[in-house]
Amino acid sequence: MRRKILVIDIGGSNVKLMVSRREKRKFKSGPKLTPREMIAQIRPLVSDWKFDAISMGFPSPVREGRIMSEPKHLGKGWVGFDFKKALGKPVRIINDASMQALGSYRGRRMLFLGLGTGLGSALVWRNYVLPLELGDLPYRNGSVIEDYLGKPGLARLGEKTWQRDVYYALVQLKKSLIADYVVLGGGNAKKMDELPEGVERGNNRNAFLGGTRLWEIEPRTRRPKWHVL
Repeated sequence: MRRKILVIDIGGSNVKLMVSRREKRKFKSGPKLTPREMIAQIRPLVSDWKFDAISMGFPSPVREGRIMSEPKHLGKGWVGFDFKKALGKPVRIINDASMQALGSYRGRRMLFLGLGTGLGSALVWRNYVLPLELGDLPYRNGSVIEDYLGKPGLARLGEKTWQRDVYYALVQLKKSLIADYVVLGGGNAKKMDELPEGVERGNNRNAFLGGTRLWEIEPRTRRPKWHVL
C-alpha cells in the first residue's frame, strides 16, 4: 500500500502544504515565524487530511535530516526542534531547494536554482542530491550573489538590471558546475523574460513531488531510492 505523504514547503514568505500532490493550502511565514508558531498553524489546516509521514523542505542547510543553522529569513528556535514529536508522524527534513530539485529531476546532471526570498541551489545526478549554498558565493563590491539575485536585490536594482544579473549568473553557474541543464524555480523565476540556452523554468509544484520522492524505496532492497548528501 502506497504511503500518503504530507509535504511542507517552508519559505521566507509562505508555508505551503499538500498531501499526495492534490489540494494545496498555505499561510504566511516571515522573519518572526518560530517552529512552535508554524506547528500551531499547520494542525488545524491538516486536521481533515489523512497521511502516514511528512516531508519538510526547509530554507537553511540540512545535513542527514537535521537543521544545521537558523534560517536567514525566519524566526529562531529551529535547530534541534523535535518535529516528529510535535506532529506525531515520521518526519524527513531536506533543504527546500533540494526538495524542489528532486521533484524537477528527469535525468543526467541537473542544477536547480530557486529565485525567491534568497537563492536556493542544489545539484542532482542519478540518485544523488547534493545541497548547495551558492547564494553565499562572493560577488560584487564585497557582497554575496544572493544579495543581487534574491528578493532584496530585485527591489534594489529594478527588474531589468536584476534580469541581467540573473542571466549572467545562470550562464556562469551552469558552466562552473558542468550541468547538462538548469531548472530555474522559485517565485521570481516568472520575472525572467529570457533564459540562456540549457536553462528552463521549473514548476514550483515540483517541490511537492520532491517531498513524495523523498520516501520512495527500491523495491528489491527496500532501501531509500534517493540519497541526499
